[in-house]
Amino acid sequence: MNEVLENIRSRRSVRVYTEQQVSAEDLNLILEAAAYAPNGMHLETWHFTAIQNEEVLVKLNEKIKGAFAKSNEPRLQERGHSRTYCCYYHAPTLVIVSNEPTQWWASMDCACALENIFLAAKSLGIGSCWINQLGQTCDDPDVRAYLTELGVPENHRVYGCAALGYAPVDALVKEKKLAEGTITYIK
Repeated sequence: MNEVLENIRSRRSVRVYTEQQVSAEDLNLILEAAAYAPNGMHLETWHFTAIQNEEVLVKLNEKIKGAFAKSNEPRLQERGHSRTYCCYYHAPTLVIVSNEPTQWWASMDCACALENIFLAAKSLGIGSCWINQLGQTCDDPDVRAYLTELGVPENHRVYGCAALGYAPVDALVKEKKLAEGTITYIK
């Protein structure tokens, strides 16, 4: 089978990671793949913030939990008060993907970039998982202030993140089956 198609078919979300850090070389390749994603009118208004500092990741997780604790939704409150909750599954690398919300296609541009991140990571033997929690909380004042401190442009909204790292050798891999009725052919 075609190498690209096989990569797409075999990619799965990873939610358990070893402590091994993604190398600078591999991270650069992954971020370059993100920047080559399709984007509206080729404006490239997106921004990629790659974090590999464990203390920064822990602090970011605490800010997200703080925002969840203020939520009216019980499930989010529970996560916000949990001692063990980690939105990025303790991955050694997190890439924040943000964009100017003034363009109606901003979220779609970021989704394309994230998919390129996931596929590039898979091709390099690196596990990944789409992380949404920062998109839900980026407007919280404490979270927003920290994002700005980390270099996320102030006029940007977070549309998703990619947790990156290496899955343990014995990690379970779920089999993927297309749901019936997913594809319709019109000839």
